[in-house]
Amino acid sequence: MENEIAQVATDKSFLQSLALFMDEGGIFMWIIFVVWALGIAVAVERLKSLISYDLDGNKLMGLIKKNVLSNNVKEAIQVCSNSNALLPQVLRSGLKRANQDKDQIRDAIDATIMEMAPKVEKRMNYLSLAANVSTLIGLLGTIQGLIESFAAVAGADPSMKAKLLALGISKAMNTTALGLISAISILVIHSFLTSKGEKILNDMEQYSIKIVDLLGTQKKAS
Repeated sequence: MENEIAQVATDKSFLQSLALFMDEGGIFMWIIFVVWALGIAVAVERLKSLISYDLDGNKLMGLIKKNVLSNNVKEAIQVCSNSNALLPQVLRSGLKRANQDKDQIRDAIDATIMEMAPKVEKRMNYLSLAANVSTLIGLLGTIQGLIESFAAVAGADPSMKAKLLALGISKAMNTTALGLISAISILVIHSFLTSKGEKILNDMEQYSIKIVDLLGTQKKAS
C-alpha cells in the first residue's frame, strides 16, 4: 500500500514538473511539441509503409528462379502478383517480357523502379524539416526568453538582478532543450528509416540485374 502511494506521489510530482517545464518555456514549447508530434506521426506512417514494401529478396528470387528454369514463367509472375511489396512488382515487369531481348526487359524494369522509388522516399524530407524547425523554434524561444529576462531585471533592485537574471535564463533555456530533444529523436528515426528505404531500393537494383541475367540465360538454353 505504501509503495502504491509512493508511486502515485512520484507520478504526480513528475507530471507537475513536466507541466512547469512546459509553462515556463511559454508558447514556443507547445509549438515545438506539436512539430515533434507531427514528426513522430509521419515517422510511424513511413515505418508501416516501408515494412509493407519490404520482403526477403533471396526467398522471392529462389521461387522465381525455380519456376523460370522449369519454363513456367506464368507461375513466376503469379508468385510476384501475390505480394504487395515493391520488389515483386519490379521483377514482375521483367518477367512479363521474358520473350523479349535483354534491353527491352531492362527498360521495363527501369521504368518500374522509377515508378516505385518515390513511394520509398515519400515524405522522408518532412522528418528532416521537423528536426530543423524544432531546433530553430527552440532557439527563437530562448532568445525571446532572454529579451524578456533582461527587460525584467532592468528596473529591479541591484542586489536581486543577478538572481532574477539567472532564473530568467534558466527558464529561457527550456525551449532550446525541448527543441534539441525533439530534433535528435526525429533525426535518429529519420536515419533508421532512410537506411531501411535504401535497403529496399538496393534490393530492387540487385535483383533486377539477376532477373535479367536469369531470363537471358534461360532464353539461350531454350
